Amino acid sequence: MINFKELANEYKTPLYIYDFDYMTSQYNKLKEAFKGRKSLLAYAVKSNSNLSVVKHFADLGSGADCVSIGEVRRAFLAGIPSYKIIFSGVGKSDDEIQEAILKDILYINVESEAELKRVALIAKELDKVCRISIRVNPNIDPKTHPYISTGLHDNKFGVDLNSAKRMYIFANNSEHLDPVGIHFHIGSQLTKLEPIREAAEIVADLVRSLSTINIELKFFDVGGGLGVEYDKEVTIEPYDYAQAILGTLTSLDLTVICEPGRFLTANAGYFLTKVLYEKQNAEKKFVVVDGAMNDLLRPALYNAYHKIEAITKSTSEERLVDIVGPVCESGDFFAKNYSLPELEHNDLLVIHSAGAYGFGMGSNYNTRARSAEVAVEKGASRLIRKRETFEDLIALELEFLQS
Repeated sequence: MINFKELANEYKTPLYIYDFDYMTSQYNKLKEAFKGRKSLLAYAVKSNSNLSVVKHFADLGSGADCVSIGEVRRAFLAGIPSYKIIFSGVGKSDDEIQEAILKDILYINVESEAELKRVALIAKELDKVCRISIRVNPNIDPKTHPYISTGLHDNKFGVDLNSAKRMYIFANNSEHLDPVGIHFHIGSQLTKLEPIREAAEIVADLVRSLSTINIELKFFDVGGGLGVEYDKEVTIEPYDYAQAILGTLTSLDLTVICEPGRFLTANAGYFLTKVLYEKQNAEKKFVVVDGAMNDLLRPALYNAYHKIEAITKSTSEERLVDIVGPVCESGDFFAKNYSLPELEHNDLLVIHSAGAYGFGMGSNYNTRARSAEVAVEKGASRLIRKRETFEDLIALELEFLQS
């Protein structure tokens, strides 16, 4: 059990806490599910890009799914070898493409015909051959939040099947492109198995179609998106997830790549915040805390639910409150109409399921310094990112300040 009071005393609040033992357990569950097939788990760095977190997965044998050259650099720093690194994302700049080619990563995941031609041109200028995969949009409704749906034609990601086939032919005929993989990712926080199976089936059929024209791929990248429990969701078992995908690959000799992020980190993470005071406005009761939307944006951005646990001596009956922070926005809340007992100054609130898309989506809005990050492993805690200071926030501006 994590002793949140001790951690608050040692590292102060607001604070991110990550259970590395839980991350290990989740990684091993998914790795075990795919053990009957050639496979690679490529950790989705965007879910939690702390270098110590990425290194933890690297030490377990993970690759890295990256969506910026910054994430690619993080993967290298954390010890992930080039042949396990994938570079995805809709808007790669020429400089990013060039660096990825020179770093000789596993492949660049291409999202459009225009991008494919830029990659080919840059590879030609470098006199290199660039391994590529093409992200296919199978037009399957993932049954998730519209902001994290990515596999429909009205999403910005990927290309339709006909465009993909045309792109593979172009790449196969290019002296500077090597089409080695195919990729799809229909969305995040997926809790329904059938859309995943349908998408895999559509993409597997495209692989078979390509094989008939002598385009032989090596990697079948199923993306990530496996959902977790925030609020009593019925989630997909890793074994069932793997079997649904593998069942579509009959007669195909492919290495399956899976890009888990949230599944590995979400429920390993906690955001710890301190109660400043309670406030009453007419019939509305607020609990004001020292954490804010700049620390954890998901409730304000998605109206996302996070379980909130009070660490208090209070024995009062619970009542409905809004839990809000100091940022000067009405959207600065962690929960509305949430049931909690009466709270006092310095009581603690633990916000659960904060390990994915928490710290990484943070900002310095209102000139607020971002919190520290702490790892807990085998009963011991350690600092893995220092709390920012005001001096950190202004460091890139001071030299330009005119007198």
